[in-house]
Amino acid sequence: MNEDDGTDRRSSNRRRFLAVAGAAGVASVAGCSALLDAVNGDGDDGGDGPGLIGSGREGRDEPGGTPMSEMPDLTGTLTLYSGRGEPLVGELVSHIEDLYDDFTIDPKYNSSTDLVNQITEAGDASPADVFFSVNSGSLGVLADAGMAATLPDDVAGKVDGAYRDDDNQWVGTSGRARTVPYNTNEFSEDDIPNDVFAFPDADRFQDLMGWAPSYGSFQAFVTAMRILNGEEETKAWLEGMVDRGVEPYSDEFTVARRIAGGELGAGFTNHYYIQRVVDNRDDPPIATAFTEGDAGAIFNVAGAAVVSSTDQQETAANFVRHLLSAEAQEYFATTTFEYPMISEVEPVGALPTVDELNPPELDLTELSDLGPTLELMREAGLDV
Repeated sequence: MNEDDGTDRRSSNRRRFLAVAGAAGVASVAGCSALLDAVNGDGDDGGDGPGLIGSGREGRDEPGGTPMSEMPDLTGTLTLYSGRGEPLVGELVSHIEDLYDDFTIDPKYNSSTDLVNQITEAGDASPADVFFSVNSGSLGVLADAGMAATLPDDVAGKVDGAYRDDDNQWVGTSGRARTVPYNTNEFSEDDIPNDVFAFPDADRFQDLMGWAPSYGSFQAFVTAMRILNGEEETKAWLEGMVDRGVEPYSDEFTVARRIAGGELGAGFTNHYYIQRVVDNRDDPPIATAFTEGDAGAIFNVAGAAVVSSTDQQETAANFVRHLLSAEAQEYFATTTFEYPMISEVEPVGALPTVDELNPPELDLTELSDLGPTLELMREAGLDV
């Protein structure tokens, strides 16, 4: 799924690993890989969607949370600006539309950046009712422009405070964690540092690591490092990794596949690429490690906001509510392999829950400030 463009997060088990042999829950998503194989770019996704929404998948119990049947009915026509690609979320959108005889969704698919620019440029004349973004940065741009309405407390409150706007102007609908996938034939758990800054100094990773510098999530990771640690330390980390012989790739799914194939020993990717590899191969030698409290452990979200210029705010807010339903959250967990945003639905596989992750304290909307990051990456010798 190459789709880029205040809480107690403590846990007694801050570092968790996904051992492929133990990922029994992954069997429940067999058959979904076709959907994800062609997903490419910030909102430029490809592939075929699964035929089942929400509960009923093999190996998983019926999801918790509030089912759509217990949510307010939707009526009228809703214009949805979606930075999430149609092949990735189109079936979910169609499912919600088909639930109600008097409800129509008019989706406009494009990159999150292009769509938020269209909304803010149009101002009060924007036809958008809901903005569905692949990242929190674009949602922050909408809110900063005064174009995001305040969501009802019983909608925004379904999501942990760390993954929604402080003023309830947008809410996360699914999440992705930065991880360190590694080849289990090459490394053991103890070989993988839990500090991202330890990698350039570790001789065992010489010429064995991969990354995707042009990929949006990687650039967000470097942006987080720049914000948390400053430009000088971030540039030194990038240069150290280049000196370590890290191999560049066009996307993070390729990095994960190369790790599973033994061409690389480890790398930096979003967590769901490991799940995709597991879903596509028979017992591949790949596992996932998480760093702790640093840029290598950031947790970003896709999310939704009601556009303030809409004349149907109640319907728009209730559509966002549907994205946080039991069925929709199960869809994100089992189809896109993302982290669900409600506690009643668990992620696929032997992953730690959201509460067990240890991301740094960071305003996710700051990750949209890519200009200085790209300049810094070029100075360090990266081709972006």
